[in-house]
Amino acid sequence: MSTTPWPPGSATGIGSLPGTDPVEAAATVLGELPDLPHLPELPARGLGADMLGRTAALLVDLAIELVPSGYRVAAHPGIDHRRATDHIRRDLDAIEEAVERLGTPPPVVKVQLAGPWTLTSGLELPRGHRVLTDRGALREFTESLGEGLTRHVAEVRRRLGTEVVVQLDEPGLPTVLAGALPTPSGYGTVRAIAEPEARDVLGAVVDAAKAATGQPVVIHCCAPRPPFALLRSAGADAIAFDVPLLAKAGAAAWDEIGEVWDSGTVLFLGVVPSTDPGKPVALRDVAGQAFRLTDRLGFGRSILADRAVATPTCGMAGATETWARRAMSLVRDTGKAFMEPPEGW
Repeated sequence: MSTTPWPPGSATGIGSLPGTDPVEAAATVLGELPDLPHLPELPARGLGADMLGRTAALLVDLAIELVPSGYRVAAHPGIDHRRATDHIRRDLDAIEEAVERLGTPPPVVKVQLAGPWTLTSGLELPRGHRVLTDRGALREFTESLGEGLTRHVAEVRRRLGTEVVVQLDEPGLPTVLAGALPTPSGYGTVRAIAEPEARDVLGAVVDAAKAATGQPVVIHCCAPRPPFALLRSAGADAIAFDVPLLAKAGAAAWDEIGEVWDSGTVLFLGVVPSTDPGKPVALRDVAGQAFRLTDRLGFGRSILADRAVATPTCGMAGATETWARRAMSLVRDTGKAFMEPPEGW
């Protein structure tokens, strides 16, 4: 990818923030992360405000309801589904209001949705089995997700007058690939999904996002061992992951990172703790992780300015509001450090 809609040295958030006020959250994100702001997610509001509920609310001709075991496919939209769609509408109202107060819209806004594998592994069919265990249901949900994100992107663009970048969250993908997802009974596991099938299903949603936006697509995976090569082969233009988790990764993972970065993929580097670590955190502590990454992989540090975006390590729903602001400030300063590394680093 030779060009991006965000400028070099940009920083962004992964998605979730603490609190329940979408107006305050939108204003904070636009103020702290002006080059690549994201649509805030506020799961503390409860049912329907979490990643699965928000994404399910965008599906076309499919509805969900809450049951004791989690979200389940429903025959018709009920109170649970309407609550989730209301959250989305309030979020869009809030960021539209915040952009109007700014006077000038940002060059691009990022929106986040659960990817097809995380979504279908987290939703149940009426009989209790996970959606991904039924090939027909999997196909239906994948198509509905593609159509839903297309409509969502069009509404965000219309309201804000800016370009839109889609981030697909796939924290559950490694578990799906490993066949480690438990069955409803808890006594077995769902069959492992082969990489070609995983790539094709994910790729279909990536293609829908690219067609809707005309912009790069980001895939975020905060698992200890993201499948970098698979994400790239599915069409990801950028991959978001937690840099500290690489300490547990083997040599093969490091090789994959180097290959996808060398191929032109942008890396969204999670380097700032998403919750307060309980001790002072200096810019060098967090930005230094990115510089050490480039050194270990054998790249010149200038690659950070052109092909990296600084982020927190994951969503910040569990942070205090004070730390969330501090983390966004650190992320923004880390992006600037990518452009001009301080002397001696």
